[in-house]
Amino acid sequence: MDTLDRKAAEAFPAHIVRKDLVRRFRGQFPVPTYVVEFMLGRYCASTDPTEIEEGLQMVQAQLSDRTVRAGEEELFKARARDRGSVRIIDIITARLDAKTDSYLVSLPSLRLTDVRVADKVVQDHERMLTGGFYAEVELGYDASIAQEKGGRPFEILSLREIQLSTRDILDKIASGRASLSTEEWKACLLRSVGLEPDKLNERARDAMFLRMVPFVEANYNMVELGPRGTGKSHLYQQVSPYAHLVSGGKATVARMFVNMSNGQRGLVCQYDVVCFDEVSGISFDQKDGVNIMKGYMESGEFSRGRESIRAEGSIVMVGNFDVDVQHQQRVGHLFGPMPPEMRNDTAFMDRIHCYLPGWDVPKVSKELFTDHFGLVSDVLAECFSRLRTQSRVDKLSGRVHFGGALSGRDQNAVNKTVSGLLKLLYPDPASPIPDEDLEWAVRLALEVRRRVKEQQKRIGSAEFRNTQFSYVMGLDGVEKFVSTPELQSENSIGADPLPAGQVWTISPGGQDEGTGLFRIEVNESSGSGVRILNQSPPGPFKESVRIAEQNLYAHARELVGERNPREHEFSIQLRAFDAARNGSDVGIPILMGLCSALLGKPIKGGLVISGGITLGGSLEPVHNPIDLVELAMEKGAEAVLLPVSSRRALIDLSDDVATKVQVLFYADATDALRKCVHD
Repeated sequence: MDTLDRKAAEAFPAHIVRKDLVRRFRGQFPVPTYVVEFMLGRYCASTDPTEIEEGLQMVQAQLSDRTVRAGEEELFKARARDRGSVRIIDIITARLDAKTDSYLVSLPSLRLTDVRVADKVVQDHERMLTGGFYAEVELGYDASIAQEKGGRPFEILSLREIQLSTRDILDKIASGRASLSTEEWKACLLRSVGLEPDKLNERARDAMFLRMVPFVEANYNMVELGPRGTGKSHLYQQVSPYAHLVSGGKATVARMFVNMSNGQRGLVCQYDVVCFDEVSGISFDQKDGVNIMKGYMESGEFSRGRESIRAEGSIVMVGNFDVDVQHQQRVGHLFGPMPPEMRNDTAFMDRIHCYLPGWDVPKVSKELFTDHFGLVSDVLAECFSRLRTQSRVDKLSGRVHFGGALSGRDQNAVNKTVSGLLKLLYPDPASPIPDEDLEWAVRLALEVRRRVKEQQKRIGSAEFRNTQFSYVMGLDGVEKFVSTPELQSENSIGADPLPAGQVWTISPGGQDEGTGLFRIEVNESSGSGVRILNQSPPGPFKESVRIAEQNLYAHARELVGERNPREHEFSIQLRAFDAARNGSDVGIPILMGLCSALLGKPIKGGLVISGGITLGGSLEPVHNPIDLVELAMEKGAEAVLLPVSSRRALIDLSDDVATKVQVLFYADATDALRKCVHD
C-alpha cells in the first residue's frame, strides 16, 4: 500500500477494491469486469489481507457456482429441475411474445429463449428490453408445465441487478474527494478504471479523462480514432453497466431510437452511453438512419411518427487507423476511417463535441494496469450516472472568455467538455475550482473541438476556415491560442509549410521589449476590409496591419495580379511565443500573409520573415538583425528573410549560426513575396 491507498481507504470505506484482484478472475468466468468487481466489492472491500483472502474464496465459490461455462448448460438446467430452482449470473434480455401476450426472457449462457417472467419484473427493469443487463437470477422449473404441449417450464422467480451502490453514493464519494488533492483524486480515478497513473504520460492521462466525459455529461458526442490495441472500447464494455457497446455491423433505427411497432424506447433512452465499436463497419438499416442520428446528436430529440422523444444517451464512436496519424493527414483527414455516409459530412462532424486523439494512448500492456486500490466499478459508474443531472458551465462565467473564432456550436461543445471534466475532478458542485484546474479543462476542451474544425477545414468548407481557437482567463488576462499538437509544434518552427495565410515572423522589438517570435494567421473570405481577431490588439501591431493593408491595395497588381483585394475580407490574428507582445515592425510579414491567403499559396516551411514597411512602400531597416537571426535558429528556423539593408550588419554573425540558418534578402515587397511563397 502506498500513501494514496491509505488515504483512499480512509476517504471511501467499503467502496474500494484492490484492482489486481479483478485480474485474478479475468478470463476464468464469462462475465465482464464490473460483475467481478461487484462480487469483490461485496466481500473484499477491505485493506486487511486476511479479510481479502477470505472474501476471495467466497467470490471464487459464488462465481464458480453461478456462472455457466461453455458446455455446462444442460448441467444447470438439470439442477433447476432437480432442486426446483438454481441461481445463476447472466445477461438477461426480454421480448414481448404477441402470440401469448406475455414477456419471454432469454438467458444466453443456458441457451434459453423462452423463459417466463412476470410483467412487473419487466416493468421494473425496462433495460432488459433493450439489450439487457447482468443480474443474479433465480431460475425456477415447473415440471407440471413441462408436460403440457408447448409448455415453458423455466421461469424467472427473482432477479437482482448487479449493483452495489446506494442512493446517496454520490454524496459519500464527494465527501471523500474533499480529503484528497486534485492530483491524488485524478490518480484515484485512473486507478478506479484499472490503470496506473505513474505509467502514463500527461497526454495519455488527459485522454483517459476525456473517455470518461460521456459518462458524466448527457447528450455528449465523441469520436476516438487511433491505433489498434489501445483499449478504446474497454471502458464502455467492462467498467459500467450504464454503457452499451454496439459492435460493427447493422445498427437498426428501432433498436437505437424507438420501435414503431410497439413504441419501445431504444438504446439512447435506456443507457447513459451508447458506443459504436469498429465504427468503420457500422451502417443503418434505413436510409434516414444517419439523419435521425444527426438530429439526435444536435438536440437530444428524435421524431418517430407524431411523437417527439427526448433522450440523454451520449454517443461515442471508436475505430482504428490503418496508418499513423501523420500519414492519415497527408492522404486525407482524420475522419477518414468513418463510414462513407459520415466521412465527408461536415454537418455530421459539426455535432461532434470531442475528437479524442487515440494516437496519444499507449497500447494496452500489463505494465499499465494498477495493483493498487480504486473505487469499485459499480460505485464509480453510479456516481458518473448521478453527475449527469448536474452542470459546471456556470464555473466559466466571468472567468473565461473565448476568442472570436468559436461559433455557437463550438462554444456549446467546449462548454460540455469543460463541464464534464470539472464534474470528474469536483463531484461536489459547491467545491471551489482553482484557475489552474479550470484552465486545464478549457485548453483540453478547445483542443478536442478544434481538431473537429481542422478536419472540416481540410474538406474545403469556407465556413470553417477560422480555426484559431483562443481564450482569456479573467478580464485582464493574455489571450492564449490552443492548437492541435499533431498539426504543428506549439512553440517551434517546423519544416512543413504552414497553411496559406500563416507566417512565422520575429519582431525586432524596441525600447520596451526585446525580439520575439510570433505567428501571423490570416484567413480570407468574401467581403471587404481587414479585421484583427485579437481582443485588445497591441498598438504597434495594429499600425503594422494598417500599413500592410494600404500597401496591398496600392500594389495589388504587382503582388497578386488580377485579384482585387478590396473584394475580400481578411481576418488576422497574432500569436506570441515569447515574452514580447507588441508585434512591432512586422509590416512585411503581415503583407506576405495577406498575399498568401489571397493567392491560396502557403509560405515556405521553416522560413521566418522580418521587416517593416512604410505607407509609401519603402522598407524599414532592422536595427538588430544578428539578434533576430540567432533567435530564429534557436526556434528551429531553416531560413530567415530580411531587407537587403541588413546585409552589412550581418558581417559579424557567428560561423555557427551562419552554417545552420540560411539568410535571404529582399529588395522590396514584390521580391519578398517571390522568395517566400512555397512552390
